[in-house]
Amino acid sequence: MKNTLVLLLFCFVAINSEHLYAQNTEMDAQMKAWTAYMTPGNEHMQMAKAVGDWKASTKMWMDETKDPMTMDSKVKCEMALGGRYLTSHYTGQMMGMPFEGISTMGYDNAAKKYVASWVDNMGTGLMYLEGKWRDDIKGIEMKGMSADPMTGKEMKTRQVIMMKDANTQVIEMYMDTNGKEMKSMEITLTRM
Repeated sequence: MKNTLVLLLFCFVAINSEHLYAQNTEMDAQMKAWTAYMTPGNEHMQMAKAVGDWKASTKMWMDETKDPMTMDSKVKCEMALGGRYLTSHYTGQMMGMPFEGISTMGYDNAAKKYVASWVDNMGTGLMYLEGKWRDDIKGIEMKGMSADPMTGKEMKTRQVIMMKDANTQVIEMYMDTNGKEMKSMEITLTRM
């Protein structure tokens, strides 16, 4: 009887040890994946180079055959949530009215792409973009959708962010209206 009890105890420990080892191995893999996902990397350090105060000179086209409207604004860029996201807060005047806009950009380590959102007080929608770094332009090209206030439908949007040097960036925005892409905005950011 004593030998049977020892044998049963040994089998119980052996079966549970294997199960616990498998659980620990699975948990280790999950922890490793989550740690890689949440840890800021080179792309986040590149975004952090934009931290500071900037002057933004903006040109906006409603019709590409006409002269653009212009606007100057101030931009404050900060890293948020432990260096994971770059937030840019724009303030200025647009068409005689106060203007305020907020951009949030990050790099998704799991998806291996940049992600960004934009909101401002000239609308009630949220623009979402995602894309990749392009060596040929020394910048990030992002694509997404935004609301077309004229039709109430979504339209394709493309944004190109070019890092000219440590103190100059150029952001170009393109909208796809009626199947034709048109440059709608160009922002030149100069560090203050």
